[in-house]
Amino acid sequence: MKVGFIGIGTMGGHMALNVRKGGHDVVVHDVREAAAGPHLKAGCTWANSAREVAEASDVVFTSLPGPKEVQLVAEELLAGMRKGTAWFDLSTNSPTVVRQISERFAARGIAMLDSPVSGGPSGAKSGKLALWVSGDKAAFDKHKAVLDAIGDQAVYIGPVGAGTVAKLVHNCAGYSILAALAEVFTLGVKAGVEPLALWAAVRQGAFGRKRSFDRLAEQFLLGKFDPPAFSLELAHKDVTLATDLGREFHVPMKLANTVLQEMTEALNREGWAKRDSRIFMLLQEERAGVDIKVPENKVQEVLKRD
Repeated sequence: MKVGFIGIGTMGGHMALNVRKGGHDVVVHDVREAAAGPHLKAGCTWANSAREVAEASDVVFTSLPGPKEVQLVAEELLAGMRKGTAWFDLSTNSPTVVRQISERFAARGIAMLDSPVSGGPSGAKSGKLALWVSGDKAAFDKHKAVLDAIGDQAVYIGPVGAGTVAKLVHNCAGYSILAALAEVFTLGVKAGVEPLALWAAVRQGAFGRKRSFDRLAEQFLLGKFDPPAFSLELAHKDVTLATDLGREFHVPMKLANTVLQEMTEALNREGWAKRDSRIFMLLQEERAGVDIKVPENKVQEVLKRD
């Protein structure tokens, strides 16, 4: 079975290599041919276009920035894929766009399944990745071995679009929680508590023992937002898609819209778009008039107490 993989960037590059490591015959394509160096060395083959991937593959995987890019690639795939093949889109997309594309492919006898992932670049590399797959169940079952090569938690959750909805719920919740943590933490620091002492204390409370405050250890406490684990511009896209979905289904999204406003303000700062998504939390520091930077070794000392 020939596996096609389009989009071998920060996430897709690792996922494609893991498919190859799983023993599958892989053909790859990306807008940057230079990105394929490790893949060609691992035994993958290069295709000059998405359509060329489609024509050569029994199943295609895509890992792309967003709806616009997915729609563009969809046209090439539709022109090249054969009846009975399948396409799994690993991107974070719009449920409406996914359903529209899937309907067009189904009319040609091609299964299109939305299969967004969660776990970040480290999870993509290690294979500790969740895949929320929705669409044609028979296609999911047929290609489960390839999905398992990509991530250790590949689950089928329902009709097409369901996986994308789950991803938007997950990402929007995560950034909303981060915004709340930034707000209350700057309150504590402004009120006179030293940042490390405050963090070490609250993470042992009833809410803290669920390790909710541990998310502050990665960037916020350190004041380090480079290199990015996930860029602000991509996170802004995800939260925008979630609030759009809320409007489509007439669901009030007051907290999410507040977070989106914060992210938009941060995105408008010069040079912030490519920095880590959590950099929007710096806006709260500025407004509170505090500067939170804790040495990394001190943060690790607290984490090792558990």
